[in-house]
Formats: sequence, C-alpha cells, structure tokens
Amino acid sequence: MTASPFAAEDRPRSHHGEYKVPGGKLVVADFDVVDGVLADVSLSGDFFLEPDEALPAINRALTGLPESTTAAELSAAVTASLPPGAVLFGFSADAVAVTVRRSLAKATSWTDHHWNIIAPTVLPTHINVALDEVLTEEVGAGRRNPTLRFWDWEEPSVVIGSFQSFRNELDPDGVARHGITVVRRISGGGAMFMEAGNCITYSLYLPQTLVDGISFADSYTFLDAWVMAALEKIGVTAFYVPLNDIATDQGKIGGAAQKRLANGGMLHHVTMSYDIDADKMVEVLRIGKEKLSDKGTRSAKKRVDPLRRQSGLARTEIIAAMTEVFTERYAATPSELTNAELNAARDRVTTKFGAEDWLHRVP
Repeated sequence: MTASPFAAEDRPRSHHGEYKVPGGKLVVADFDVVDGVLADVSLSGDFFLEPDEALPAINRALTGLPESTTAAELSAAVTASLPPGAVLFGFSADAVAVTVRRSLAKATSWTDHHWNIIAPTVLPTHINVALDEVLTEEVGAGRRNPTLRFWDWEEPSVVIGSFQSFRNELDPDGVARHGITVVRRISGGGAMFMEAGNCITYSLYLPQTLVDGISFADSYTFLDAWVMAALEKIGVTAFYVPLNDIATDQGKIGGAAQKRLANGGMLHHVTMSYDIDADKMVEVLRIGKEKLSDKGTRSAKKRVDPLRRQSGLARTEIIAAMTEVFTERYAATPSELTNAELNAARDRVTTKFGAEDWLHRVP
C-alpha cells in the first residue's frame, strides 16, 4: 500500500505561518530551514484546490527555495508548479507567498504588533496632512507603534491627491466664495471635500511588512476589514469597489489612499462622508464628465451617500463603534500625539505643506 501524498511527520516544523485571505480562506505553511533553504514544506488550510495532486506539487516547488526568496518569486514558483487546469478557490499563489513570508518573519500579521489609537483631535488641516507624513516616518523608523489616528478639523477644506492638477480639480470662484483651505497630501487618489463634522477621516500608520506579498489592490480591503465590521455593527453593509472606493448598495460613502515610504513605513488613509453638503461640494470641486461617466452616474451629488442618513447615528457614535472594533480585534491601546511629533508637523507645514510650490507642484 502506497503512502498518501498528504502524509506528514507528526513533529512540528521550525517555522509556522498563517494568513487569512480577505473574503477567502485560511492558508497555513509549516517547514524547516536547513542551510538557508526551505525544507519539508507542508501547506494546509480550509481552502479548496483541484486536482488533489496540486498540493504536493506546490510543496515540492517551495522546498529547496532560499529563505531570501521574495514574495513575487514565491508566488511565481507556486504558479509554475500547478498542473494544467488547476483551480484555487479561496486562496491564490500570492496568498501562499504571504504565508511563507510570515513563517519566515519577513511578513507580519496584525497581532505581531502593538497598535495604538489616537482619538479625534481638532487640528488645522495643514497639520493633519503633515502629521500623516511625520507619523508614517516615525512608524517606519520604529520610533512609534503602528497607529490608527482619527482626524478632526474646523476650517472647510479640500485635500487634493499628490498627483492631481490644482486647476483641474478646483473651481477658484467656489473656493474663494466658501473660504476653502486647499492642501495637497502625500498619497494619491482624489480630492476630499471636508467641512467640520461632515466626514469621518482616519489614517493608519503601519510597517510595510504587514502587507508584504499582498497586491496593491488587495491591500486596501485587507487594511479596512475592521472598518467593514464596524459599519456592519451599526447596520451599514459596505464593500470595496476597486480600486479604492468604499460603497453600499445606496451609493459611495468614501475612498482610500496609500503612500509607501522608503524607510518601510506606510500610510493608509480613508475619508468617509457623514453629512456632506453636496451643493457646496459641486461648487468647489470640478468633477469632470469622464469621472461621472466612469462611475455610472449622471449627477455629482448622487456619487456620495452620507453615513448619517444610512445609519441614523451621530458622527461620534460611528467613530466610537470603529474604535471599539479596532480595539477588540487588535488589542489596541490609547495614545496621544507627542510634542515632538506636533512640532515636526508644524515645521513640515512651513517647509512643505504650506508652501505654494508643493500645493501647485501639479499646476
């Protein structure tokens, strides 16, 4: 009687890693490292895979690879090993790569970090934007724990994406008439129309190891899974519309943007509409026909459906629910901005975010 191709030794391997695919299944990797290469690789999980022979083929493809193999190379090795017609359901070659990297401590999970939460603090919009850069640098340098920070502000503002054209995005008459503060942020994406109390805005500052091996597109849903759970808790069923829009069946409620720094820090930033003044928004922003056509709508006012109407809750109650879910999931603890961080942000406003050459770097 031949041995099953899935039989494995009872002894534990020296390396163990797990990865729950967002919206998918759990992938587990166990293996040893001998002389710098992966040995006795055993992949498992509650995923679906056809044909049966694909699993030992994946294990063989991973066995013998150097422990320095990148996520992209691991994924390519898995893909190349698959027999014709193989079907992976609930996971992917990229998910296997993430799991192996986690096993090697080259990729991390949420629970590998001590998370902090900074509650809403009213600050000028320029300072809020500058803090995104400062705190991302601090996390990348290891001087601050990975952190969730909720914004608050008073002045009506528009925060434009790093690569947006100033003149194409803004109506100068509307900006002047409504006294809008215009700031450019470090992340890409679209313009954010923000009045006091009309949005819920937060920033996640994290090490890039948390998204190691996860595609750029998948990193959005991965980093905001807790948000979807918080919205579900208050009776709002939300989902991602690729690449970076958050929506419900009643309309778009927000959007996300990211920036990855050379020192290993990463910014993930989200703004969700709570009680937006749509009439004023279309007087301030130039929302082009191409964007409206792409979103399948005829009116800019219909593109955003605020959370106040959908939930019936006060803005503070929604933020409290988000804070509670994040705290429960990741054992997060409260934190505050330090004087050094605030001073660094003020300096950054003087040298960058408050300067005309940064604001108009894309005319």
